[in-house]
Amino acid sequence: MSGMMPLNPLQPHDVWMKRALDQAVTAYDHGEVPVGAVIVRQERVIAEAYNQRETLNDPTAHAEMIAITQAAEALNSWRLLDCTLYVTLEPCPMCAGAIVQSRLPFVVYGATDPKGGACDTLFQITGDIRLNHQAAVLGGVMQDDSKALLQQFFRERRLDAKKK
Repeated sequence: MSGMMPLNPLQPHDVWMKRALDQAVTAYDHGEVPVGAVIVRQERVIAEAYNQRETLNDPTAHAEMIAITQAAEALNSWRLLDCTLYVTLEPCPMCAGAIVQSRLPFVVYGATDPKGGACDTLFQITGDIRLNHQAAVLGGVMQDDSKALLQQFFRERRLDAKKK
């Protein structure tokens, strides 16, 4: 865990991560990399999204980015000060930057991302004290489920590529 503020151990992380996994399955069903995100405030989901890069032809249409935008609209504020982001894959540098900029205090993720993780694995953007805001991070929540969905997606992609 990185960041300055502790996560609430009594918070039902599995409940919210399951919601994020449901979003990841929706991404999978749409041919998108299966990543889902949910933002929770006061025990209520205020935003949920899935990757839509292919659908929207938008390299920034990651689940986290879409969910952060939805949450800011729902709260009529870009400061997501009392919210928690649940995401099935460790955020990339772009998404970690958005987490810092939106002042999200807590991030919970499923699978680590050895090729692009920016909260724990490759970079620790969300915990960098040189920045004006940090977020507490908890990884590995329902990691096996998140990882299995990603592996299945990329396995199918490789098989499809071999058929062509």
